[in-house]
Amino acid sequence: MPFNRNTLFYGDNLDILREYIDADSVDLIYLDPPFNSNRNYNVLFKDESGHEADAQITAFEDTWHWNHKTEATYNELVTQGDARVSALVNALRQSIGTNQMMAYLTMMAARLVELHRVLKPTGSLYLHCDPSASHYLKIILDSIFDAENFRNEITWKRRVGMSSAVHESNRFGIITDILLFYAKSAEAPFHPQYNIDDPEYQKYIEERFTMIDENGRRFQPTSLVNPAYRPNLIYEYKGYKPPENGWMITKEKMEQWDKEGRIYFPKEKGGRLRRKSFADELRGMPIQNLWTDIPELNSQAAERLGYPTQKPLALLERVINASSNEGDIVLDPFCGCGTTIAAAQKLNRRWIGIDITHLSIALMKYRLKDMFDLAEKRDYDVRGEPEDLPSAKQLAHDDRYQFQWWALSLIQARPLGEGGRKEGKKGSDRGIDGVITFIDDNSGKAKRALVQVKSGKVKSGDVRDLRGVIERENAALGIFITLENATREMQTEAAAAGIYHSMGWNRDYPKLQILAITDLLNGASVSMPATAMTFKQAERVKRDAGAQRALFDDE
Repeated sequence: MPFNRNTLFYGDNLDILREYIDADSVDLIYLDPPFNSNRNYNVLFKDESGHEADAQITAFEDTWHWNHKTEATYNELVTQGDARVSALVNALRQSIGTNQMMAYLTMMAARLVELHRVLKPTGSLYLHCDPSASHYLKIILDSIFDAENFRNEITWKRRVGMSSAVHESNRFGIITDILLFYAKSAEAPFHPQYNIDDPEYQKYIEERFTMIDENGRRFQPTSLVNPAYRPNLIYEYKGYKPPENGWMITKEKMEQWDKEGRIYFPKEKGGRLRRKSFADELRGMPIQNLWTDIPELNSQAAERLGYPTQKPLALLERVINASSNEGDIVLDPFCGCGTTIAAAQKLNRRWIGIDITHLSIALMKYRLKDMFDLAEKRDYDVRGEPEDLPSAKQLAHDDRYQFQWWALSLIQARPLGEGGRKEGKKGSDRGIDGVITFIDDNSGKAKRALVQVKSGKVKSGDVRDLRGVIERENAALGIFITLENATREMQTEAAAAGIYHSMGWNRDYPKLQILAITDLLNGASVSMPATAMTFKQAERVKRDAGAQRALFDDE
């Protein structure tokens, strides 16, 4: 696929990589896949008071099982893959067995093969993982990228480890993640990174750079002595005799540095000229493979959006700055809430994001809007989401929970509850699939519009039930989203709910509104006060969207 637009893809990244991403087309890949933790990760929304809401939704289930699809992927790797990859995957199954770990590694191996394919010869890959499978993933990467293209195993200290749980544990606490850094070839660029705020660096500056020049600049005098005898560099300068081996620089260079205030003239008799090494010209402490200066996002972090595995923006900025240049293409095949995409946009890189849930795609769209004022279609593309009624019906047929999340995203409603996801039982949503929170008067008290999504046959009784939910929950508004067009009886039932009068806007709104998917796809929206604050907003970043669009002008 010719890449001429920043793009979000909904779907299985293996299928999307194979179908849409050309070989040798991507400069940098960062992936933070599930860790095979055998647990579910919930999106931790908060209610309008700031407290954690009771009804959470599962963002993804990090549990892997050996099934027919896994067996098919394994057979494809063994029978059609590169000989080294084939031999390794076969050996792993013989060693580990047919279990959840092997299912996870099979899933990852197939995707890593494709990610290697789409990387340019000068491209790099960073795989974010934890100790549970990092050793297996490293040997898989060695077989795909070649061991000589391994660059680093980076340890990220993500938290301080003050948890009291360690007192009852039978092991040392785990406070680190691992980033496996590979290049596709020796030609992959790397830009060293520095931390000017590192405490060790600040201590080094205080202890070594103890002198202040006439301009108030802190410096330390460093040697100008040549380590080996150079007769052509033996000269006297302003009455200062040369060292035995001569100066390190020519007389012309000495005069230049003198004019620039870079030569230290000692006051003591017989002292030797030295160079002024200025502290403010240093970049900071060089970043090594132990990253202790970027904390994980705690519950109070300003950039935290509530997604369970959200990584700090600073972490992705470091990766992108180290292994790419402006205008390069950055790919994240497990996007989550889009930190990689946000960092790439901020640093003027082009980007591709992939995720298998409509919830993540929705969160990324909100984040791009809040941080950069980017709009879908105008500034980037979204592929894989329904664009018409037949594709919406197909999504509802394939997975009605993904359909529900997608439908809620059309009106920027926050999903609630499991929606009957487990064992066919009704979850804790109490007839509520989503909510829009808004402020409508000077009290500052939040009000709610409750949302229900129906993907099957609908009738007037469904609208009557939502009326009851609105009354029970003391909500301001109710929104009924339906895949089918509303009947006249349903419209009559909705009208019977009455109106909601906005004190802040001095305007009336229908208390219960029915929106068909076709209406939403054609641009319809909820009629309500324009003060919605459904999701926590990402911090705004000043960035000219035109600068990003200019990156594609030559494509």
